[in-house]
Amino acid sequence: MEITCHRDPEINREARYLPASTYNLAITLLSRCPTRHLFVPIRSMQYMAIIDSEEFVFIDGERKCWIDIAWQNFKPHVRDALDQPVAYQAVYYRDNMSAIMARLQSEFPAALQALINKERLEGPARIINFPAKS
Repeated sequence: MEITCHRDPEINREARYLPASTYNLAITLLSRCPTRHLFVPIRSMQYMAIIDSEEFVFIDGERKCWIDIAWQNFKPHVRDALDQPVAYQAVYYRDNMSAIMARLQSEFPAALQALINKERLEGPARIINFPAKS
């Protein structure tokens, strides 16, 4: 699937935290995606999330290819543990997005979970050794 997205001028930006479970699940799904772009339908809101290594963008089904909200500048490296929330910037391209943002906080993780529940894992499991933090 290929989608060209457009942005209106930035209206507002705020610092936020994404729960670790949501961030980790999104990155896990993205790492399994050969196209390096993960499309996550949020059916309950008629939104589509598009995830890449730099940002998560959210587009409304009615506005098609126009980004309403982008989550950018994730800082997972400042966490001391994988279960700590991840700091990021929420960028708004439309007015009055607070209700949409509030819904995304609950509906986006549910959409990610629905997506991973559909995925079949193939191949053997691997153990990844992480070096101790000095």
